[in-house]
Amino acid sequence: MGSGHSHQTATGQHRKRLVAVLSITLTVMVAEVIGGLVAGSLALLADAGHMLTDAAAVGLALLATAFASRPATPERTFGYQRSEILAAVVNALALFGVAAYVLVEAVKRFLSPPDVSSGLMLAVAVLGLIANIASLLVLQRGQSESLNLRGAYLEVQGDLLGSAAVIAAAVVIWATGFTRADAIASAVIGMLILPRTWRLLREAIEVLLESTPKNINLAHVRDHMLAVPGVSDVHDLHAWTITSGIPVLSAHIVVDDSTLEDKGGGRVLDRLYDCLKGHFDVDHCTFQLEPMGHSDHEFSHHP
Repeated sequence: MGSGHSHQTATGQHRKRLVAVLSITLTVMVAEVIGGLVAGSLALLADAGHMLTDAAAVGLALLATAFASRPATPERTFGYQRSEILAAVVNALALFGVAAYVLVEAVKRFLSPPDVSSGLMLAVAVLGLIANIASLLVLQRGQSESLNLRGAYLEVQGDLLGSAAVIAAAVVIWATGFTRADAIASAVIGMLILPRTWRLLREAIEVLLESTPKNINLAHVRDHMLAVPGVSDVHDLHAWTITSGIPVLSAHIVVDDSTLEDKGGGRVLDRLYDCLKGHFDVDHCTFQLEPMGHSDHEFSHHP
C-alpha cells in the first residue's frame, strides 16, 4: 500500500481573506439595517438580510476551518475536514430561507407600497456596492479552490447585483415617485439568490456523496496508470473528495509476475504516485498491489 498525504484545506489557506470579508460584510450590514429602517426600504433590508446570511456563512467557514485543522484520530481518520462541506450545506439552506422571505415580503410591499426615502436609500446602496466590490477582490483568488470561499464569492456577487438593483430603485423613486420600485428591487434580489445557492448546494452534496471530482477523468487516470512499467491491470479504481482542494484516489493494481519476482513493487508505487501527482494533482493515493489472478479470489470488484 502506498499513499501521499496533504491535509491542508483550501479554505484554511485563505483564512485571512474570510476574516477581511466578514469585517466588511458586518459593517455594511449594520449600515443597511439602519438605513432600511430609517428610509422605509425593504430592498435595503433584504440586502441586509442577505449580508447577514453572508456573515453567518463566512463565520461558519471560519469555524469549520478551525475544526478542519484538528488532527485525525482513530475514530475520524480524516479529522474534521468534512466540516467545511457541512458548513457549505448550512449556508445554502439558509440562503434559500432568506430568498423565500424576501420574495414574500416583496409581494406584500408591491400590493401596499409604503413611503420610501430615496436619498438615504441611494446613499446606503452606493456604500454597499463599494463594499461588495472590495469583498469580491479579496475573494477572487481563493474562490476557485474552496467551496466555502466560492459560496462567499457567489453571495457577494449577489449582494453586488442587489446593491445595483437598490440603486436603480432609489433613482426611479426619486425621479418618478414610483415607490413600488423598492418591492421590485427586493424581488430581484430574492431571485438572484436562488440559482447560485442551488449550484453551491449541489456541489456540496456531490462531495458528501463521494462523487468523482469534476476535474478528474477516471478513464484518463486508468490509461496513465496502465502505462506505468510493471502494471498489467487496474481495477476497483475510485476517486472522491474529502473537502475542497483534497481529492483522494484508491485502486487495486495488478503487477506482472516478473516485476514482483524482481521485488519491484516499491518502484511501481513510486511511479504511480508520481504519475497521479504530476498529471492529475492528486497527492493522497492508496494502492493495493496484487499478483496476476488475485482478483479472481475477491468477492467483487468495480471497473
